[in-house]
Amino acid sequence: MPKSLLGARRSTRDPDVTRTPAAAAAAPSPGDSTLEFATATLIGLDDRPRWLPCRFLYDEAGSRLFEAICATPEYYLTRTEAGILAEAAGTIADLTGPVTLVELGSGNSVKTGHLLRAYARLTPTPTYVPVDVSDTALDQARRRTSVSHPSVQVRGVHGRYEAAFPLLRTLSPSMLIFLGSTIGNLNQTEALEFWTDATRHLAPGDFVLLGADLVKERAVIDAAYNDAAGHSAAFTKNLFARMNRELGANVDLTALAHEARYDPSWQRVEIYARVTRDQNLHVRPLGRSVRLEAGERIMTEISRKFVVEDLVHYLSSFGLEVRRVFSDERKWYAVLLLQKP
Repeated sequence: MPKSLLGARRSTRDPDVTRTPAAAAAAPSPGDSTLEFATATLIGLDDRPRWLPCRFLYDEAGSRLFEAICATPEYYLTRTEAGILAEAAGTIADLTGPVTLVELGSGNSVKTGHLLRAYARLTPTPTYVPVDVSDTALDQARRRTSVSHPSVQVRGVHGRYEAAFPLLRTLSPSMLIFLGSTIGNLNQTEALEFWTDATRHLAPGDFVLLGADLVKERAVIDAAYNDAAGHSAAFTKNLFARMNRELGANVDLTALAHEARYDPSWQRVEIYARVTRDQNLHVRPLGRSVRLEAGERIMTEISRKFVVEDLVHYLSSFGLEVRRVFSDERKWYAVLLLQKP
């Protein structure tokens, strides 16, 4: 199995294991989002190579920018996945029967509309539980769903993925939905923790619907993360704009450059903010400053690409069996229906 899926050893290019510096070792109080942001930022910047948790990309401005990225001609993932779901939703619903739909990282739930229509034909009042770190995205999901699918009961959960896992047993029979190839944003360690935790909370017979971007020509992948309109670059810089607003970071955004490229050996896109001029980044809630030197790169995100056969084998190690694999004509993308037997 390729190192993009299983336990490759950590190198200077792979932030799979993070160290907690003494100054940031104290855990923030639950609910203190600013301190959580500050602590996570300092942990990543004190590590080598420097990195930042990608979940903080999705504030209100970041969510809008990501929607703009999804609409670009280069970003094939969203429209390809939507096309697969439009065609396969009825089959998926028939295979699972009536289930509660629990969607992680729901965004505005546009693509999920295909599934909601299919399940509304199975049961009079299907239940949909969108889970997202963005209040804006959850509000959009609620409004859009109430207008487009008035029979659907919406129970939003604001928080990270793990906030929804304890609910899965109470919602069974359920289908955990993880679209957008968001699974590719998790490194090996994070993916191991994610699948271990998720499958532990799934009841026997529950389903998982997983969207996964597949390995393909490098030029196609690189273009998707470097759109000509500049939305990807703005998305990367917005993370530092958020630091300026919330952490008093005082970063010169004009001295940052967006870099994204596909690494075939790791089967993943690596996205960086490259520092073009020396400057200090302040983390004022923790009373720390970090010196950034020209030429340094800070990893903000990864996006792994998959081979279906390898992914199926990997997921089987967590007790998930594949019921059906749906794909597009070009075999650029796959949606996997899995079940915990």
